[in-house]
Amino acid sequence: MNPYVLTILLSSLGLGTTLTFASSHWLLAWMGLEINTLAILPLMAQHHHPRAVEAATKYFLTQATAAAMILFASTTNAWLAGEWDINNLSHPLASTMVIAALALKIGLAPVHFWMPEVLQGLDLLTGLILSTWQKLAPFALIIQIAPSIDPMLLTMLGMASTLVGGWGGLNQTQLRKIMAYSSIAHMGWMIIILQYAPQLTLLALGMYIFMTSAAFMTLKLSSATKISTLTTTWSKSPILATTTALVLLSLGGLPPLTGFMPKWLILQELAKQDLPLTATIMALAALLSLYFYLRLCYAMTLTISPGTISLTTPWRVHSTQLTLPLALSTTAALGLLPLTPAILLMAS
Repeated sequence: MNPYVLTILLSSLGLGTTLTFASSHWLLAWMGLEINTLAILPLMAQHHHPRAVEAATKYFLTQATAAAMILFASTTNAWLAGEWDINNLSHPLASTMVIAALALKIGLAPVHFWMPEVLQGLDLLTGLILSTWQKLAPFALIIQIAPSIDPMLLTMLGMASTLVGGWGGLNQTQLRKIMAYSSIAHMGWMIIILQYAPQLTLLALGMYIFMTSAAFMTLKLSSATKISTLTTTWSKSPILATTTALVLLSLGGLPPLTGFMPKWLILQELAKQDLPLTATIMALAALLSLYFYLRLCYAMTLTISPGTISLTTPWRVHSTQLTLPLALSTTAALGLLPLTPAILLMAS
């Protein structure tokens, strides 16, 4: 892609998200979300592959539907309550419609079906943008309107997402689909704690971005899109295979890695709120996700690839990818657990 076009598209992505962050009026927030959607579509379809075009079309249709619902809900709220302000979402009909639309935007269960399909059709770097940056603007709106949403609805969305994210990834062999289900499960953890401790939602989102960035950039470096291609990683770069296995375990939430921090604090907060059953279900759902991360670790570190491999042998392919972002995100994904007290102090 032409670097000038790429610069314009990435700037538009940044502008759309910043516009939504800064807005207190529903129309301005909607405009930011639309700029965001339109800016990522050419990035999705840049390879002119039928799967990429199909993914871009599916993404456009779902995001346009969600944007239309947000516009309709905010107009309904203005009609019923006379308010365009984001924080004054007073009518239950409007607030339910908005949370349904934003759930569709970020891919929460039960409106998650587009996410694995779209991510499977994209290249890994565009998939990284879709899994991280594209979540920020809708999350900014969700956090602002959370006080006016029915708590039971948020709890159901969160629990459904963690369970679906765990179940869905169990039977997958495609790495991008596994990352999509991983994303759905993490979104569920963020949503379930939103009504009790919004700062924990932000913490979980930050940690999720670090870990997912490390995972996607590693897969890009080793040109892996299927579990079977992971088996050759150790022979190309043993250190990369080791750090990738640790990043995947961090995504699963194992101590002493970074991913344990948000899960630990969220379960602790749920227990404080007298919700032991919810906390137990969330912890068990995390085990489902952990199983498919362990599958990837097993394939990467404990198996030898078959002798008759039909792919280009990856150790002969020289990568031109910058390794500094990968190194920084991997460090963040592995080593932030000791900073938990300092992060809690800043959050409180």
